[in-house]
Amino acid sequence: MTKSISYDDAVLALAESAARKGHANSGFIAETTIWLEACGYAGLQELSQALADPRQEFVLARSVLGLDLRNISCALIGDQVLADAVKNGRVYLRNVRHGLFLLAGSVQHNIGIGCPVDPAFALGGQRSKNPYKEKLEIARRDGLQLNDQLWRSIMEN
Repeated sequence: MTKSISYDDAVLALAESAARKGHANSGFIAETTIWLEACGYAGLQELSQALADPRQEFVLARSVLGLDLRNISCALIGDQVLADAVKNGRVYLRNVRHGLFLLAGSVQHNIGIGCPVDPAFALGGQRSKNPYKEKLEIARRDGLQLNDQLWRSIMEN
């Protein structure tokens, strides 16, 4: 069963839900989740997994090996990781969970991203094109079809 919703309404509702649950980065969570859904990725599914985790935040600290994300979901800390890469340049990431949540920001900031399914990948460098532009335009024009069960689960819990 699917839920029909406009792109902007989905972002707004998800941001409000995340803010009610105490997530300071509710805008990032909502915008990135819906961006992923619009581009054909399982944003809601990964967000649902991230929200079920007891560890949801920590302070990032670069080392000579890059950033150790300690398997905390990028759905929840991706905004910090992206801000670090934009400010300080390319960084190697270790112990990455839900790395797809870095994809929207890498496109927005025009920086390269390594393979987000690899346990160790890089963020930064030059991006040469935006392969998601058309999908996002269609989603903004026509709306989204979201998994209704996942949507309700995220909004209620």
